[in-house]
Amino acid sequence: MSEPADIATLSFEQALAELEQIVARLESGQAPLEDSIQLYERGAALKTHCETRLEAARLRVEKIVVGAGGAPGVEPAEFS
Repeated sequence: MSEPADIATLSFEQALAELEQIVARLESGQAPLEDSIQLYERGAALKTHCETRLEAARLRVEKIVVGAGGAPGVEPAEFS
């Protein structure tokens, strides 16, 4: 399933902010059933987008880590 074009253009921060708004709205229980389903679908697409952006960032960080002895190398990035 590909994400909607408008989601593909969002930065990680924009997508995360919208996802947080969707979660808050769904948790409130105030949205009608059909709206809740649409919100859930968009939230799932936003979650996938955020995960993809994070993975891309992780790979970029791994590429720029300098190895022992000053030689460029790849080391696993540790995110805690």
